Amino acid sequence: MNPARSLTSFLPSAQRLGVCALAASALWGATAGAQTQGIYTCVDSKGRRITSDRPIVECLDREQHKLGNTGIVRQVVPPSYTADERAKLENKQRAENEIKARAAEEKRRERALLIRYPNQAVHDKERAEALAQIDDVIAAVNKRETALVQQRKEVDAEMEFYQSDPSKAPFWLRRKLEDSEKQMVVQKRFLEEQAQEKLRINQRFDEELGKLRQLWSPSTAANNAATLKR
Repeated sequence: MNPARSLTSFLPSAQRLGVCALAASALWGATAGAQTQGIYTCVDSKGRRITSDRPIVECLDREQHKLGNTGIVRQVVPPSYTADERAKLENKQRAENEIKARAAEEKRRERALLIRYPNQAVHDKERAEALAQIDDVIAAVNKRETALVQQRKEVDAEMEFYQSDPSKAPFWLRRKLEDSEKQMVVQKRFLEEQAQEKLRINQRFDEELGKLRQLWSPSTAANNAATLKR
């Protein structure tokens, strides 16, 4: 005789239904728990296939597959690493991510370069404009240099009276001579900087042109060559 059945037989019908529902729910929960537990499987370092209802110690250094009741892989459990091993793995992953990020950034720059310079004519025009701006600055500085040279001649003419002993020259005249020398030095340094800037501009455009020639399509390259021959 079923004890549960004999027990419920003495209960009112409503209570019997409640007990039965509770028992069914408990049974379903136990069954579901068994279904979600799964089976772990792996091949150890000796080539043996091992299965277990829990993570396998022999395979902590390698991936383990967690199978469902139908035998389908539901989860891939990664290897368990020591702190040192995990740090090395993270460093390796970080380095790989940095390489990928640099490659992606390089691709982005290449796309931006192609958008900005669809052909060599556009690139040559921008180079010429950049150099022209520097030339305008140099021309203005040269005009200033002409004025400084004239000013220096005037100072030298006034200092001729004190050639034998320049220390006897008036303070304002010695100060004027000193200022003239400083301005000439600044002028020379500035012109040298502008010359270096022109070199940097040409270097930058040369590097871009080398990259663009690799990126331009064959038809664009052909058009560039035809334009240069004109």
